[in-house]
Amino acid sequence: MLSTIALDTQVIRPGLCTGCGACQGLCPYWGSVNGRTVCYFDCERRDGRCQQFCPRMPTDLEALRDRFFPAETVLPELGPFRGLYLTRAADSDIRGRSQHGGTMTALVELALQEGLIDAAVLTRSKGGLKPEGVLAAAAEEVRACSGSSFQAPPTLAVLNRALQEDRYHKIGVVGTPCKTLAVYKMKAASLPENRRYADNIGLVFGLFCGWGLDWDGLEDLTAKRLDGAFPAHMDIPPSKYHSLELRKEGGETVSVNLDEVTPLVRSGCRYCTDMTAEFADLSVGGARTAGGWEVDKGWNQVIARSEKGVELLELARKKGVLEYKDIPAAALDKLKGASLGKKRTGGENLRRLSEDA
Repeated sequence: MLSTIALDTQVIRPGLCTGCGACQGLCPYWGSVNGRTVCYFDCERRDGRCQQFCPRMPTDLEALRDRFFPAETVLPELGPFRGLYLTRAADSDIRGRSQHGGTMTALVELALQEGLIDAAVLTRSKGGLKPEGVLAAAAEEVRACSGSSFQAPPTLAVLNRALQEDRYHKIGVVGTPCKTLAVYKMKAASLPENRRYADNIGLVFGLFCGWGLDWDGLEDLTAKRLDGAFPAHMDIPPSKYHSLELRKEGGETVSVNLDEVTPLVRSGCRYCTDMTAEFADLSVGGARTAGGWEVDKGWNQVIARSEKGVELLELARKKGVLEYKDIPAAALDKLKGASLGKKRTGGENLRRLSEDA
Protein backbone atom coordinates (compact mmCIF):
# COMPACT_ATOMS: atom_id res chain seq x y z
CA MET A 1 0.00 0.00 0.00
CA LEU A 2 2.98 2.30 -0.53
CA SER A 3 1.30 4.48 -3.17
CA THR A 4 -1.60 5.49 -0.97
CA ILE A 5 0.64 5.82 2.07
CA ALA A 6 3.17 8.03 0.27
CA LEU A 7 0.63 10.54 -0.99
CA ASP A 8 -1.27 10.47 2.28
CA THR A 9 1.72 10.87 4.61
CA GLN A 10 3.87 13.14 2.42
CA VAL A 11 1.21 15.33 0.81
CA ILE A 12 -2.31 15.09 2.24
CA ARG A 13 -1.68 14.95 6.00
CA PRO A 14 1.02 17.67 6.10
CA GLY A 15 -1.38 20.00 4.26
CA LEU A 16 0.68 20.22 1.06
CA CYS A 17 -2.03 19.09 -1.38
CA THR A 18 -3.03 21.75 -3.91
CA GLY A 19 -6.12 19.97 -5.24
CA CYS A 20 -4.75 20.10 -8.80
CA GLY A 21 -6.21 16.73 -9.84
CA ALA A 22 -2.96 15.24 -11.17
CA CYS A 23 -3.63 12.06 -9.17
CA GLN A 24 -7.19 11.78 -10.49
CA GLY A 25 -8.80 10.51 -13.66
CA LEU A 26 -6.27 7.66 -13.73
CA CYS A 27 -8.04 5.03 -11.62
CA PRO A 28 -11.02 4.82 -9.24
CA TYR A 29 -8.90 5.35 -6.12
CA TRP A 30 -8.57 9.13 -6.05
CA GLY A 31 -11.26 11.80 -6.30
CA SER A 32 -12.22 15.26 -5.09
CA VAL A 33 -14.98 16.68 -2.91
CA ASN A 34 -15.36 20.49 -2.79
CA GLY A 35 -11.71 20.99 -3.62
CA ARG A 36 -10.44 18.37 -1.17
CA THR A 37 -8.52 15.39 -2.54
CA VAL A 38 -9.97 12.11 -1.30
CA CYS A 39 -8.60 8.55 -1.43
CA TYR A 40 -11.53 6.14 -1.77
CA PHE A 41 -9.60 2.86 -1.61
CA ASP A 42 -6.23 1.63 -0.37
CA CYS A 43 -3.76 0.93 -3.15
CA GLU A 44 -1.09 -1.78 -3.14
CA ARG A 45 1.01 -0.38 -6.00
CA ARG A 46 4.63 0.37 -5.14
CA ASP A 47 4.78 3.07 -7.79
CA GLY A 48 2.21 4.83 -9.89
CA ARG A 49 1.34 7.80 -12.01
CA CYS A 50 -0.41 9.51 -9.08
CA GLN A 51 2.93 9.70 -7.26
CA GLN A 52 4.97 10.67 -10.30
CA PHE A 53 2.57 13.41 -11.40
CA CYS A 54 1.85 15.02 -8.02
CA PRO A 55 3.51 18.46 -7.88
CA ARG A 56 4.05 18.12 -4.13
CA MET A 57 5.88 14.79 -4.18
CA PRO A 58 9.69 15.16 -4.09
CA THR A 59 10.87 16.67 -7.39
CA ASP A 60 14.27 17.72 -8.73
CA LEU A 61 13.02 21.00 -10.12
CA GLU A 62 16.36 22.00 -11.61
CA ALA A 63 16.71 18.73 -13.53
CA LEU A 64 13.11 18.95 -14.75
CA ARG A 65 13.63 22.53 -15.91
CA ASP A 66 16.90 21.68 -17.66
CA ARG A 67 15.16 18.90 -19.59
CA PHE A 68 12.70 21.32 -21.23
CA PHE A 69 14.28 24.80 -21.16
CA PRO A 70 17.77 26.05 -22.19
CA ALA A 71 19.77 27.06 -19.12
CA GLU A 72 20.72 30.41 -20.67
CA THR A 73 17.06 31.50 -20.69
CA VAL A 74 16.53 30.99 -16.95
CA LEU A 75 16.29 33.93 -14.53
CA PRO A 76 16.63 33.01 -10.84
CA GLU A 77 13.56 35.04 -9.87
CA LEU A 78 11.25 34.08 -12.75
CA GLY A 79 12.46 30.83 -14.27
CA PRO A 80 12.63 30.40 -18.09
CA PHE A 81 12.32 33.86 -19.64
CA ARG A 82 12.32 35.03 -23.25
CA GLY A 83 10.51 38.30 -22.82
CA LEU A 84 7.88 40.29 -20.91
CA TYR A 85 4.89 41.81 -22.69
CA LEU A 86 1.88 43.97 -21.84
CA THR A 87 -1.14 42.82 -23.86
CA ARG A 88 -4.89 42.63 -24.01
CA ALA A 89 -7.39 40.94 -26.33
CA ALA A 90 -8.30 43.04 -29.34
CA ASP A 91 -11.83 41.56 -29.27
CA SER A 92 -14.00 43.63 -26.93
CA ASP A 93 -16.31 40.67 -26.30
CA ILE A 94 -13.39 38.65 -24.94
CA ARG A 95 -12.26 41.58 -22.77
CA GLY A 96 -15.76 42.05 -21.43
CA ARG A 97 -15.96 38.44 -20.25
CA SER A 98 -12.46 38.25 -18.81
CA GLN A 99 -10.82 38.90 -15.47
CA HIS A 100 -8.52 41.58 -16.84
CA GLY A 101 -7.33 41.93 -20.43
CA GLY A 102 -8.55 38.64 -21.87
CA THR A 103 -5.09 37.69 -23.16
CA MET A 104 -5.31 34.06 -22.10
CA THR A 105 -8.69 33.52 -23.74
CA ALA A 106 -7.50 35.17 -26.96
CA LEU A 107 -4.31 33.09 -27.10
CA VAL A 108 -6.04 29.76 -26.45
CA GLU A 109 -8.66 30.59 -29.06
CA LEU A 110 -5.95 31.51 -31.58
CA ALA A 111 -4.01 28.31 -30.87
CA LEU A 112 -7.17 26.29 -31.58
CA GLN A 113 -7.93 28.18 -34.79
CA GLU A 114 -4.38 27.74 -36.07
CA GLY A 115 -4.25 24.01 -35.26
CA LEU A 116 -1.48 24.45 -32.70
CA ILE A 117 -3.74 22.61 -30.26
CA ASP A 118 -6.88 20.58 -30.96
CA ALA A 119 -8.49 21.01 -27.53
CA ALA A 120 -7.75 22.80 -24.28
CA VAL A 121 -8.15 21.86 -20.62
CA LEU A 122 -9.65 24.91 -18.89
CA THR A 123 -11.50 25.91 -15.73
CA ARG A 124 -15.10 27.14 -15.89
CA SER A 125 -16.98 28.79 -13.06
CA LYS A 126 -19.90 31.09 -12.44
CA GLY A 127 -18.81 34.32 -10.86
CA GLY A 128 -15.72 32.64 -9.46
CA LEU A 129 -17.48 29.95 -7.42
CA LYS A 130 -17.88 26.19 -7.89
CA PRO A 131 -15.27 25.90 -10.68
CA GLU A 132 -14.90 22.75 -12.73
CA GLY A 133 -12.37 21.45 -15.22
CA VAL A 134 -13.58 21.23 -18.80
CA LEU A 135 -12.19 20.18 -22.18
CA ALA A 136 -12.88 22.86 -24.78
CA ALA A 137 -12.55 22.32 -28.53
CA ALA A 138 -14.37 25.39 -29.91
CA ALA A 139 -14.00 29.15 -29.50
CA GLU A 140 -17.29 29.62 -27.66
CA GLU A 141 -16.36 26.86 -25.22
CA VAL A 142 -13.11 28.70 -24.54
CA ARG A 143 -14.91 32.01 -23.98
CA ALA A 144 -17.29 30.34 -21.56
CA CYS A 145 -14.25 29.72 -19.34
CA SER A 146 -13.24 33.40 -19.16
CA GLY A 147 -12.68 34.89 -15.73
CA SER A 148 -10.95 33.56 -12.65
CA SER A 149 -11.78 31.63 -9.52
CA PHE A 150 -9.99 31.56 -6.18
CA GLN A 151 -11.26 28.04 -5.59
CA ALA A 152 -9.04 25.34 -7.11
CA PRO A 153 -10.82 22.49 -8.91
CA PRO A 154 -9.04 19.22 -9.87
CA THR A 155 -8.68 20.35 -13.49
CA LEU A 156 -5.91 17.90 -14.32
CA ALA A 157 -8.29 14.98 -13.82
CA VAL A 158 -9.89 16.16 -17.08
CA LEU A 159 -6.48 16.13 -18.75
CA ASN A 160 -5.72 12.61 -17.53
CA ARG A 161 -9.00 11.27 -18.89
CA ALA A 162 -8.53 13.07 -22.22
CA LEU A 163 -4.99 11.73 -22.64
CA GLN A 164 -6.09 8.16 -22.09
CA GLU A 165 -8.97 8.46 -24.55
CA ASP A 166 -6.40 9.29 -27.25
CA ARG A 167 -8.97 11.37 -29.12
CA TYR A 168 -6.90 14.58 -29.15
CA HIS A 169 -3.20 14.71 -29.92
CA LYS A 170 -2.28 18.33 -29.16
CA ILE A 171 -4.06 19.21 -25.93
CA GLY A 172 -3.43 22.67 -24.52
CA VAL A 173 -3.50 23.11 -20.75
CA VAL A 174 -4.24 26.27 -18.77
CA GLY A 175 -3.37 26.13 -15.10
CA THR A 176 -1.90 27.67 -12.00
CA PRO A 177 1.77 27.01 -11.09
CA CYS A 178 1.10 23.73 -9.25
CA LYS A 179 -0.88 22.42 -12.22
CA THR A 180 1.65 23.38 -14.88
CA LEU A 181 4.42 21.79 -12.79
CA ALA A 182 2.36 18.59 -12.66
CA VAL A 183 1.93 18.74 -16.45
CA TYR A 184 5.69 18.90 -16.95
CA LYS A 185 6.13 16.00 -14.55
CA MET A 186 3.66 14.09 -16.76
CA LYS A 187 5.72 15.00 -19.83
CA ALA A 188 8.85 13.66 -18.11
CA ALA A 189 7.29 10.51 -16.58
CA SER A 190 8.94 7.24 -17.56
CA LEU A 191 6.47 4.67 -16.21
CA PRO A 192 5.91 1.90 -18.83
CA GLU A 193 2.14 1.88 -18.31
CA ASN A 194 1.99 5.60 -19.04
CA ARG A 195 2.46 4.68 -22.72
CA ARG A 196 3.65 8.21 -23.44
CA TYR A 197 0.16 9.64 -23.08
CA ALA A 198 1.79 12.96 -22.29
CA ASP A 199 3.17 13.18 -25.83
CA ASN A 200 -0.35 14.41 -26.64
CA ILE A 201 0.11 17.52 -24.48
CA GLY A 202 0.52 20.62 -26.63
CA LEU A 203 0.99 24.18 -25.44
CA VAL A 204 1.04 24.83 -21.70
CA PHE A 205 -0.38 28.15 -20.51
CA GLY A 206 0.44 29.24 -16.96
CA LEU A 207 -1.53 31.60 -14.72
CA PHE A 208 0.11 33.87 -12.17
CA CYS A 209 -1.14 32.85 -8.73
CA GLY A 210 -0.76 34.12 -5.18
CA TRP A 211 -2.95 31.50 -3.51
CA GLY A 212 -6.26 29.66 -3.63
CA LEU A 213 -9.01 29.64 -1.02
CA ASP A 214 -10.92 27.00 0.90
CA TRP A 215 -14.07 26.12 -1.03
CA ASP A 216 -16.55 26.08 1.82
CA GLY A 217 -15.01 29.12 3.49
CA LEU A 218 -15.20 31.27 0.35
CA GLU A 219 -18.79 30.26 -0.33
CA ASP A 220 -19.77 31.12 3.24
CA LEU A 221 -17.99 34.47 2.97
CA THR A 222 -19.63 35.45 -0.32
CA ALA A 223 -23.08 34.37 0.88
CA LYS A 224 -22.65 36.47 4.01
CA ARG A 225 -21.38 39.56 2.20
CA LEU A 226 -23.82 39.35 -0.71
CA ASP A 227 -26.87 38.47 1.41
CA GLY A 228 -27.11 35.02 -0.14
CA ALA A 229 -26.73 36.21 -3.73
CA PHE A 230 -24.32 34.50 -6.11
CA PRO A 231 -21.41 36.73 -7.22
CA ALA A 232 -21.16 37.75 -10.86
CA HIS A 233 -17.43 38.43 -10.58
CA MET A 234 -14.66 38.55 -8.01
CA ASP A 235 -11.16 39.97 -8.06
CA ILE A 236 -8.27 40.96 -5.82
CA PRO A 237 -6.76 44.34 -6.81
CA PRO A 238 -3.13 45.31 -6.00
CA SER A 239 -1.94 44.85 -2.43
CA LYS A 240 -2.37 48.50 -1.42
CA TYR A 241 -6.16 48.03 -1.65
CA HIS A 242 -6.02 45.04 0.74
CA SER A 243 -9.39 43.76 -0.42
CA LEU A 244 -11.40 41.13 -2.24
CA GLU A 245 -13.91 42.76 -4.59
CA LEU A 246 -17.23 40.95 -5.06
CA ARG A 247 -19.52 42.22 -7.81
CA LYS A 248 -23.23 41.46 -7.79
CA GLU A 249 -25.39 40.99 -10.85
CA GLY A 250 -26.27 44.50 -11.88
CA GLY A 251 -22.88 46.00 -11.10
CA GLU A 252 -22.84 46.77 -7.35
CA THR A 253 -19.45 45.92 -5.82
CA VAL A 254 -18.84 44.85 -2.24
CA SER A 255 -15.33 45.22 -0.85
CA VAL A 256 -14.12 42.64 1.69
CA ASN A 257 -11.05 43.37 3.80
CA LEU A 258 -8.31 40.81 3.10
CA ASP A 259 -8.01 40.21 6.84
CA GLU A 260 -11.26 38.24 6.47
CA VAL A 261 -9.97 36.39 3.42
CA THR A 262 -6.42 35.30 4.26
CA PRO A 263 -7.51 32.80 6.96
CA LEU A 264 -9.23 30.93 4.10
CA VAL A 265 -6.00 30.42 2.11
CA ARG A 266 -5.48 26.72 1.36
CA SER A 267 -2.79 25.15 3.46
CA GLY A 268 -0.95 23.83 0.41
CA CYS A 269 -0.67 27.33 -1.06
CA ARG A 270 1.34 28.56 1.91
CA TYR A 271 4.25 26.34 0.83
CA CYS A 272 4.27 27.33 -2.85
CA THR A 273 7.38 29.09 -4.15
CA ASP A 274 6.17 29.79 -7.70
CA MET A 275 4.09 32.89 -8.40
CA THR A 276 4.39 33.02 -12.20
CA ALA A 277 3.95 29.39 -13.36
CA GLU A 278 7.57 28.83 -14.35
CA PHE A 279 6.84 25.51 -16.08
CA ALA A 280 4.87 26.72 -19.11
CA ASP A 281 5.24 27.99 -22.66
CA LEU A 282 3.55 31.26 -21.71
CA SER A 283 2.52 32.67 -18.33
CA VAL A 284 -0.17 35.32 -17.94
CA GLY A 285 -1.19 37.56 -15.05
CA GLY A 286 -2.82 40.89 -14.34
CA ALA A 287 -0.72 43.94 -15.18
CA ARG A 288 0.97 45.84 -12.35
CA THR A 289 2.50 49.13 -13.49
CA ALA A 290 2.94 52.68 -12.27
CA GLY A 291 -0.15 53.59 -14.28
CA GLY A 292 -2.36 52.45 -11.40
CA TRP A 293 -5.19 49.97 -11.03
CA GLU A 294 -7.68 51.79 -13.23
CA VAL A 295 -5.27 51.37 -16.15
CA ASP A 296 -3.76 48.01 -15.24
CA LYS A 297 -6.98 46.07 -14.70
CA GLY A 298 -7.65 46.14 -18.44
CA TRP A 299 -4.26 44.65 -19.34
CA ASN A 300 -2.17 41.53 -18.78
CA GLN A 301 1.53 40.97 -18.34
CA VAL A 302 2.81 37.95 -20.22
CA ILE A 303 6.06 36.02 -19.84
CA ALA A 304 7.22 34.09 -22.90
CA ARG A 305 9.19 31.04 -21.74
CA SER A 306 9.69 28.83 -24.81
CA GLU A 307 10.16 29.25 -28.54
CA LYS A 308 6.59 28.04 -29.03
CA GLY A 309 5.38 30.71 -26.63
CA VAL A 310 7.24 33.49 -28.45
CA GLU A 311 5.91 32.26 -31.80
CA LEU A 312 2.30 32.28 -30.56
CA LEU A 313 2.67 35.83 -29.22
CA GLU A 314 4.13 37.03 -32.51
CA LEU A 315 1.33 35.29 -34.43
CA ALA A 316 -1.20 37.06 -32.19
CA ARG A 317 0.46 40.38 -33.02
CA LYS A 318 0.54 39.65 -36.75
CA LYS A 319 -3.13 38.65 -36.86
CA GLY A 320 -4.28 41.50 -34.63
CA VAL A 321 -5.59 39.12 -31.96
CA LEU A 322 -3.77 40.98 -29.20
CA GLU A 323 -3.07 44.66 -28.60
CA TYR A 324 0.36 45.49 -27.23
CA LYS A 325 1.79 48.45 -25.36
CA ASP A 326 5.28 49.33 -24.18
CA ILE A 327 6.60 47.80 -20.99
CA PRO A 328 7.42 50.43 -18.34
CA ALA A 329 11.09 50.45 -17.39
CA ALA A 330 10.48 49.26 -13.82
CA ALA A 331 7.95 46.52 -14.68
CA LEU A 332 10.41 43.63 -14.90
CA ASP A 333 12.14 44.51 -11.63
CA LYS A 334 8.76 44.83 -9.91
CA LEU A 335 7.72 41.40 -11.17
CA LYS A 336 11.04 39.88 -10.10
CA GLY A 337 10.61 41.33 -6.62
CA ALA A 338 7.08 39.97 -6.21
CA SER A 339 8.12 36.53 -7.45
CA LEU A 340 11.16 36.43 -5.18
CA GLY A 341 8.97 37.42 -2.23
CA LYS A 342 6.79 34.36 -2.78
CA LYS A 343 9.84 32.12 -3.09
CA ARG A 344 11.16 33.36 0.23
CA THR A 345 7.84 33.04 2.04
CA GLY A 346 7.07 29.59 0.67
CA GLY A 347 10.59 28.41 1.35
CA GLU A 348 10.51 29.61 4.93
CA ASN A 349 7.15 27.93 5.53
CA LEU A 350 8.55 24.69 4.09
CA ARG A 351 11.56 24.88 6.38
CA ARG A 352 9.30 25.31 9.40
CA LEU A 353 7.09 22.43 8.33
CA SER A 354 9.95 20.05 7.62
CA GLU A 355 12.26 21.29 10.38
CA ASP A 356 14.99 20.86 7.79
CA ALA A 357 17.08 23.87 6.75
